[in-house]
Amino acid sequence: MKRFLTLLFTTLLLTAALCIAASASDYDTVAQDLSAIGMFRGTANGFELDRAPTRSEAAIMLVRLYGAEEQAKTAYAAGEIKHPFTDVSAFTSPYVAWLYSNGITNGFTENTFGSQRTCTVQNYVTFLLRALGYKDGTDFQYADALTFAQEKGFYEPVMFPGAFLRDDLAAVTYQALAADMAGGKTCLLDSLVKSGAIDQNAAKPITDKIKTYRAMLTATKGMDENAMDVDMDVKMDMTMTAGGETTTMPTFMKGNMKLIVDGGNVKLAYTTATEAQGETVKMDMWMKDGWMYTSTTMSGEEKKVKYSVEDQMAAVKSLSGVNMSAMDVSGLAMLESVTSKKVGSNTEYTIVIGQGMDSMLESVVGMMGTETSGMDMHFGKITATYTVDSKGILKKIAMVFDATMKMEIPMEGGAAISMDVAYAYDMTMTVNATGKRVKITFPDFSGYQETPAASVGSAPAA
Repeated sequence: MKRFLTLLFTTLLLTAALCIAASASDYDTVAQDLSAIGMFRGTANGFELDRAPTRSEAAIMLVRLYGAEEQAKTAYAAGEIKHPFTDVSAFTSPYVAWLYSNGITNGFTENTFGSQRTCTVQNYVTFLLRALGYKDGTDFQYADALTFAQEKGFYEPVMFPGAFLRDDLAAVTYQALAADMAGGKTCLLDSLVKSGAIDQNAAKPITDKIKTYRAMLTATKGMDENAMDVDMDVKMDMTMTAGGETTTMPTFMKGNMKLIVDGGNVKLAYTTATEAQGETVKMDMWMKDGWMYTSTTMSGEEKKVKYSVEDQMAAVKSLSGVNMSAMDVSGLAMLESVTSKKVGSNTEYTIVIGQGMDSMLESVVGMMGTETSGMDMHFGKITATYTVDSKGILKKIAMVFDATMKMEIPMEGGAAISMDVAYAYDMTMTVNATGKRVKITFPDFSGYQETPAASVGSAPAA
């Protein structure tokens, strides 16, 4: 299911060529959830999600992930455990002493732990793997820790672009809590609850969320997610502000999208008819062999162009390389809630996606080359409902969400006009087919004129 949705969003990005910029912190709700179970705590300045975590902070989190916080404090106070480091505070010492005494972590030198050094994503994911019961040097090598964590389903690089912040530390910790322990089917959070390290009642909201998310993944486990054929029905209200003037434009779009991804080879057929202000614009788009072909018909005039999308294909190639064999909970941190209900023989899963979508899309778009420069887009909360039949086949997707975009439009003489655009989407996608049943027939492209991608403009919003 996650790959299906990621491919869908990626394809919409490829066709629209939008530039996404992440907010300073995307996982505020995750930090609050972790705080409720005593896993993540702030400072006098709050959670401080927009700064890099230190090794001391990572050490504290790791001991909590082992369910050993009280044990560490008691043993340290009794003199049963200790450490040789001179740069560790009194508050952090019980945690570092427990990790050191159990051979889980060492210092930078014999006498320094590197308490205030930045903890990298490589360091922290290695800590998480150890907490899940995997042994570096045996189950995985430190150099391959991120790849191994991705295979185990709780780390996804497109969610964590740029510097590793406390925001990211909270998100990947949250997903590790939902991951299976090594050699067993119990997730880390259940293990901590059973050991008494985390209160069962406090953990219930996260436990219920994990169970429902896993049920959604299990329900669609047999679906071939590398190809899809969907009909789209979209209502979009767009408000544009430029030069001190504001214009509101209700827009209606109907269309079809067929997508086939085979490794790095992407085939796309995208046909839409968009109605706004009494005018209908028909746009047909195809992607084949690294080229995008676009036919636009407006006021009886048709324009046919083609441009290379070879650079952008890196985004899809990266997604297609994800190992999907494990129970995949990467992406769970982006979801503020997951609920389900039976409707006849179908099941409806409703998810609310928070600001984490910005980070994922920033990472995807960052692979696309220079054509996306000059635009800055952010998504609000996305509410999506997926209808799955009794055979695990996705039948329909309904989405409601807002988005904002800021862009600079170049004018003659080197000047530019700043434009702010706000979108309100109400979208329904009916799934006609997935997997091998999806077929794409391409037209004759001999009459299409080559043009730079930057001059093509955006596709109709979808």
